[in-house]
Amino acid sequence: MAVLLHRLGRSAYRHRKLVLGIWLVVLAALITCAGVFGGKLDDRFTVPGTESQRALDTLGKTLPEASGAGAQIVFTAPEGHHITEAPYTAAIAGTEKAAAKAPQVKAVMGPSQSGAVSADRSTAIVQVQYSVQRAEVHPSSLDAIEKAAETAEKSGLTTAVGGSAYGSNGVHIGPSEIIGVAVAVLVLVVTFGSLLAAGMSLLPALLGVAVGLAGLLALTPAFSISSTAITLALMLGLAVGIDYSLFILTRHRQQLARGTDPQESIALANGTAGSAVVFAGSTVIIALAALTVIGIPFLTVMGLGAAGAVLVAVLAAITLLPALAGFAGTRLTPKPGSKEAERATDPDGSAGRATLGARWIRTVVAKPLLTVLAVAGILVALALPATDLRLALPDNGSAPVTSTERKAYDTVNDKFGPGFNGPLLVLTETDKGSGTRAGAQAAQKLRNLKGIKTVLPPAPTHDPTQTVIQVIPKTGPDSTRTGQLVRDIRAAAPDIHETTGATIAVTGTTAVNIDVSNRLSDSLLPFIAIVVGLSLILLTMVFRSLIVPLKAAVGFLLSVAASLGLVVALFQWGWLADTLGLAHTGPVVSFLPIILIGVLFGLAMDYEVFLVSGMREEWVHTGAARSSVTDGARHSVRVVTAAALIMFTVFAGFFPLDDALIKPIAFALAVGVVIDAFAVRLTLVPAVLALAGRHAWWLPTWLDRALPDLDVEGTSLQKTPQAQHKKPERVS
Repeated sequence: MAVLLHRLGRSAYRHRKLVLGIWLVVLAALITCAGVFGGKLDDRFTVPGTESQRALDTLGKTLPEASGAGAQIVFTAPEGHHITEAPYTAAIAGTEKAAAKAPQVKAVMGPSQSGAVSADRSTAIVQVQYSVQRAEVHPSSLDAIEKAAETAEKSGLTTAVGGSAYGSNGVHIGPSEIIGVAVAVLVLVVTFGSLLAAGMSLLPALLGVAVGLAGLLALTPAFSISSTAITLALMLGLAVGIDYSLFILTRHRQQLARGTDPQESIALANGTAGSAVVFAGSTVIIALAALTVIGIPFLTVMGLGAAGAVLVAVLAAITLLPALAGFAGTRLTPKPGSKEAERATDPDGSAGRATLGARWIRTVVAKPLLTVLAVAGILVALALPATDLRLALPDNGSAPVTSTERKAYDTVNDKFGPGFNGPLLVLTETDKGSGTRAGAQAAQKLRNLKGIKTVLPPAPTHDPTQTVIQVIPKTGPDSTRTGQLVRDIRAAAPDIHETTGATIAVTGTTAVNIDVSNRLSDSLLPFIAIVVGLSLILLTMVFRSLIVPLKAAVGFLLSVAASLGLVVALFQWGWLADTLGLAHTGPVVSFLPIILIGVLFGLAMDYEVFLVSGMREEWVHTGAARSSVTDGARHSVRVVTAAALIMFTVFAGFFPLDDALIKPIAFALAVGVVIDAFAVRLTLVPAVLALAGRHAWWLPTWLDRALPDLDVEGTSLQKTPQAQHKKPERVS
């Protein structure tokens, strides 16, 4: 790999205009395709093969208005008045008529038909049904319903519009993300001591992100791509893109400071640091692509979209960066006498005071056992809240408090009970006899179950053998008791079939979301096993050791557990929720743990390779166990620190978004990077290797012969003569 990347870097340097031109042409072509052929983003949650999805698909054919999205218009009378007073009922009736004329609306049901009037007669609900899913509801239709609701306010009513027709509004790019990138630029400037070098790291990342996002948007006509997939691809592509460029450019500038010819220097950097970039990027891609095995289309698209963004970031780092380095030539060389030049020419710090990173590593390994116990104890303590982890998909209760859907949700919750925000649909079917009679008998049976507040009379579908029963739980859609109620109804299905002759299936948005969360919960442990097993195999091949991969896997699990613990404490328990401005606390987004594991795994392997490869190189050269850890680690401390800070700022830049899906993911990734980089890789790893001594680098001879040599460190390049001091090429 190292030799191939060396040649690629040299070729990109020589043909820099062609390489840059290819990237720009590809970007222009993808933007054109996205603009001309691009379709709508699709935020539907589906779980193929589950009972809820099968029943929902059936209703899509026999009663589309029951399977489609729904909107609620919530009316509240002024204090001291009742919603049933004549002026208010007339205003509500007028709103019903106006809403029925809105585009795509299939049916409108007023409080006189549904009985949706609160017990204190202060609030009423008008139900608006669509025959299409939320992703297919046009914004103009929701605007029309909101305008219809506003007309009722002239009569003194307070209105709010919500329901399942509302959800994520797509990709949001605002000041917080721009600030995150600005902080990343500042970190690059401090790291390199050069605006040119900082820009050289940022430009390939930005161009790679643009190509990745344009490519995803261009695929929307052919594939169902969600707004969350776009945002996650943006977040990951930008973060890893900057980091990968940082790793390669740091090695390039160090070699330039030692007098290496620019062309040969970037080729060597591509062969050494670039090999680590390809390895680290491959681990992220594999882990994200593994999300496809879970079988949830929404998550599959998220994983593949993010994996594609990471792939583009890797390609930009190993092709576009060498080309841009060709345009810069010798101008990337650190100025003589600068701190960057001193670090490059005197990496051991023998000519002056040791760097902060070197002093930190020495402190860590001075008492390795104490360090290991302290770090492990802290991470275990942070992980304790994760034992109470509950998973669910967000609903309008997680929307910003000022949004109309959140106001409607809260009003319904207060006046009608939390179950009205998450009704269940029970589809009944019979092979013989009257479907209506069997549905009525099934509804009576359902009323005997615990946890149910109301069972509405069965509604017929276009199929005479079917009915739909709406069940209102006592608890909200994200409550564990609602999940238990779904299981109880399904458990009662055989008895209902025996006594009524009807088969039943629980469906609706709430049931589908519960099935999604259950599928993800069941997949979590197998997914962790795949990721950890993959890390053990890959790191054993890279470092020819048994202790190094075991230590890396344990450290990774501690990082994930501690990150999830902090997520539970903040988003589920509500610690510091008011301080950080959280709109809602409750169960954690159901696919967050799997996304966190997939992404953090790749980043952890990234830092592991850059840090431990230096230690192994020192061990091979000196054979001194303790000094190989300190001397090898301090060469990489600065670049790993800068990379982690950049990752943190980019991820944290997405935290202020009022998006119930992205906010917790951004928080989890930001704290996960900090924990893994500083607590695990820069503290726990050196301490464990120092404690293990010579045993850290032991591998059975038979296993060493059986494993392929990935040569991530670029050892093969050191065996071939390199032109280290050629006359610098003229800069274009």
